[in-house]
Amino acid sequence: MSVDEELGESAREAKEPFEIKVAVSMAIIAAALAIVTVLGHIYANEELLAQQKASDQWAYYQAKSIRRYESDIAKDVLQLMNARQADTEAAKSVEKYAANQEKYEKEGEEVQKEAQKLEVESALNGSKALRMHTGEVFLEVGIVFASLAILTKRRLAWSAAIGSACLGAAIALSVLLIH
Repeated sequence: MSVDEELGESAREAKEPFEIKVAVSMAIIAAALAIVTVLGHIYANEELLAQQKASDQWAYYQAKSIRRYESDIAKDVLQLMNARQADTEAAKSVEKYAANQEKYEKEGEEVQKEAQKLEVESALNGSKALRMHTGEVFLEVGIVFASLAILTKRRLAWSAAIGSACLGAAIALSVLLIH
């Protein structure tokens, strides 16, 4: 039975004011649970997306490093050739590859910074997703206790439901504190 069906059945069966209060609180907890679940999934997806972008940046960084290394090798070879013969064309090529080497090194640093930034973003979204999922657990436990309160007609079970739901909501809302 889905949560909605359980809520509908509980509301129809509620005859006493206590049962009605518990059923209403259960509906509120279920709505909060739905919101927290969706937000948790969004943060988890954002975490994965940022991690994939970071991986792409690291691959790009590796490509820049390879190009820099190739320019370094070409410059060294041309310097050796230039040392053996006074060739101005070879000297120009050495300068060209030296400039390429510097360019790729500078670009590589920028790519590396971007990759690190994306890794931080991924970790941040991962922390947010974890808090949402933890809040989700406490909201689900709140629904279980509310169901138990209706079945047993015990205020202690209802208090536990409210407490668990409040804790779950507080944990989920703590996402707002993460920057």
